[in-house]
Formats: sequence, C-alpha cells, structure tokens
Amino acid sequence: MNKADLIDAIATSADISKASAGRALDAVINSIAGALKQGDVVSLAGFGTFKVVERAAREGRNPSNGEKIHIPASKTPKFSVGKNLKDAVN
Repeated sequence: MNKADLIDAIATSADISKASAGRALDAVINSIAGALKQGDVVSLAGFGTFKVVERAAREGRNPSNGEKIHIPASKTPKFSVGKNLKDAVN
C-alpha cells in the first residue's frame, strides 16, 4: 500500500473526500515528525510508539575498497509495534 492507496482507504472509511483525507494524513505525518524533532515520544495506544534513538559514532568499512571510514553519531526515528497491531498481523 502506498500513500495514495492509504488516502483512498481513509476517505472511504471516514466518508470524507480524498482531498480532506490527504490533508489529514499529511497533518498526522507532520505532527509526528515535528514531535520527534523536538525530542518527544509519540505513543498511539494499541498501534505503537515512535521515538528518536541516538546512534554512537563508529568505524566502518568502505565496501568498494575496504578502507576504514568514520561514521559519525546520528539520531534516527524508531517505531515499536503495539500489542493490538502485532496481534492483528498474526
């Protein structure tokens, strides 16, 4: 399922226009991204939790020539699946 398919499903399920569903989906995505950027944790009961984790700096290897390279520390978003979503898939 891609974003367009998800918008169609939201519009059908909520009985709203596709344009409204698209704006609502964009608002949810932007709100989650904004909260993560501020360092907050976004928890949706039964669905899952979005949070930011920090990766430490480390040494790696360039796959083309085997040279050692320095990989700097970074922050990355992480999603932990909630129980209801996990049960729905299994």
